[in-house]
Amino acid sequence: MDGVASYYWQDQMTANGEKFNKRAMTAAHRTLPFGTKVRVTHARTGRAVVVRINDRGPFKKSRVIDLSEAAAEAIGMTGAGLAPVKIDVVSR
Repeated sequence: MDGVASYYWQDQMTANGEKFNKRAMTAAHRTLPFGTKVRVTHARTGRAVVVRINDRGPFKKSRVIDLSEAAAEAIGMTGAGLAPVKIDVVSR
């Protein structure tokens, strides 16, 4: 899967019932099962992070994944807020 990633940091409950932790390596995806681990690679820099899907989103059709703030920092996208990414499923 290729597309645009965004990130979020607001306190809230996730779709799977967990309290959102902006420092955890988690993400929101529209269709992947909760608990799925994916590698998200910044297409421009090659920096990558493995995150666990625990929420639903993003809700803008032009985006494919919403990363936690910590995951976004790990791939260097917090300055721009959005980044082109490649997503690979690591485990389900």
